[in-house]
Amino acid sequence: MNAKEQLNILRKKTAEIIREEELHSKIAKGRPLRVKLGIDASGPDIHLGFTVVLNKLKEFQELGHTAVLIVGDFTGKIGDPSGKSKTRPQLTDAEVKKNIERYSEQIFEILDPEKTEFRYNSAWLGRLGAKDIVDLASKCTVARMLERDDFSMRYNEQKPIGLHELLYPVFQGYDSVAVEADVELGGTDQKFNLLVGREIQRSLGLEEQVVMLMPLLEGLDGVRKMSKSFHNYVGITEASDGMFGKLMSIPDDLIVKYFELTTDLTEEEVEKVRRRLEAGENPRDLKEELAYRVVSIYHSRSKAESAKANFARIFREKALPDKIPVYEIREPRVWIVKLLTDLGFARTNSEARRLISQGAVTANEERITDPEYEIEIEDELIMKVGKRKFARIIPGP
Repeated sequence: MNAKEQLNILRKKTAEIIREEELHSKIAKGRPLRVKLGIDASGPDIHLGFTVVLNKLKEFQELGHTAVLIVGDFTGKIGDPSGKSKTRPQLTDAEVKKNIERYSEQIFEILDPEKTEFRYNSAWLGRLGAKDIVDLASKCTVARMLERDDFSMRYNEQKPIGLHELLYPVFQGYDSVAVEADVELGGTDQKFNLLVGREIQRSLGLEEQVVMLMPLLEGLDGVRKMSKSFHNYVGITEASDGMFGKLMSIPDDLIVKYFELTTDLTEEEVEKVRRRLEAGENPRDLKEELAYRVVSIYHSRSKAESAKANFARIFREKALPDKIPVYEIREPRVWIVKLLTDLGFARTNSEARRLISQGAVTANEERITDPEYEIEIEDELIMKVGKRKFARIIPGP
């Protein structure tokens, strides 16, 4: 394809390209572009929100370009401050290593390994000496850093900002220099970090990378972006039943966006979904189609069929509400009192004990009356407290 044809494909589903004419010019040179994406090592699972940018990277690969994945084993110990109201805890070497091992297993569910470079930024950042870091830090000003919403908010509220946090975007920008990035991808919340990369490249006399920002996908709560930190995500390696059930719980106003960003539907097909919803079609039916498509992508059609049947059996035959919050529990056994407080069904242990003694708590329709009971999380189960409080519990990996 020529540069114009490639650009027509690449601009779809993006939030912003800085700058589009530069991307056209880079493609027109006829060489494969080096397209950079940083991996956050703060958790072990890739979720649907992250697949939005991974699928764009896959498009670049299909057009003949090279994906350069930056594994943040060095910057992961700092923690990306983007969108954070307080300093993030620093990860240990063992935590970073464990999370990256899981990532590498999942990443090629989407990307072509033959067209992917894995680079660990400790290879160059770990070798920087004090003079190198001072020279690098001189490329950015404190005033520029305080333009960030999260930093300026914390500064104005007199909340601590660690010096290491100020260095995070500088180090991420230097990654672009180290791997000779032509393009860097990220969510809209990464705009500041990615623009710092352009500044550092320019200050060193290099051609600036194009910044391509992808829309953020709201999580299951319908408010905050999908994130491991907020526990509102759908992991791509989750069991098919759990994935299906979580997608059935998304708010109705996110149906169209989820079809657009998490499935392979064309723009025309997404528009048909929008018109069906506006015409009054039952949102539950559209979410069922969405869940079926997503489960088929990451599992199989047979798994999707089974998950659909299981959901119908559990929810419709038992006359349960469709919108039941989904919680992933990784412990094999949980004290029932702790579970109720963790779910927000009780404010205190005393209140949880009282609800149990009153016979208000059931698990899969079996009443729990012993406050010392430990519930086994082997298969999914429906917790009910009183007449209106429900939770769907699924076992974690």
